[in-house]
Amino acid sequence: MPLSIDRISIAFNRWDEVLSLIMRAFAFMDGVIDPPSSAHLLTVDTLRDKAGRETGLVALDGARIVGCVFALERADDFYVGKLAVDPDRQGQGIGRRLMRAVEQFALDHGKAALELQTRIELTSNHAAFARLGFHETERTAHDGYARPTSITMRKALS
Repeated sequence: MPLSIDRISIAFNRWDEVLSLIMRAFAFMDGVIDPPSSAHLLTVDTLRDKAGRETGLVALDGARIVGCVFALERADDFYVGKLAVDPDRQGQGIGRRLMRAVEQFALDHGKAALELQTRIELTSNHAAFARLGFHETERTAHDGYARPTSITMRKALS
């Protein structure tokens, strides 16, 4: 069965699977990024709440959830977060397909850009987002940090 990208509906009830996917996909960051990923703060309830404020998409291989992403609508753009692909499915274009779906959703809603943040230490993520057309716009620090901890990246849509 081919991979499909579906919007998370109000009736969606597989939050435990999405949470597990995000935790598996973000696990490689443990001990690499400082401060630790906000993914550790997620619960089934906070993910459900997130989907009430943001547009969520899941990548499905048959019935199996193999990827997800969330996008928050803002005045001029969508902020993209929690892009996750199951570690055993990474490198197969699933993240690219999820990001294309977010781009199309943003265009359909009259937005001119996507924005996201990635951690300073995750240089492979910087390169992956650059390949998708994102460029660095600023570096910011989490509360309590004197050094930059995140890179903001933006992509203009056409």
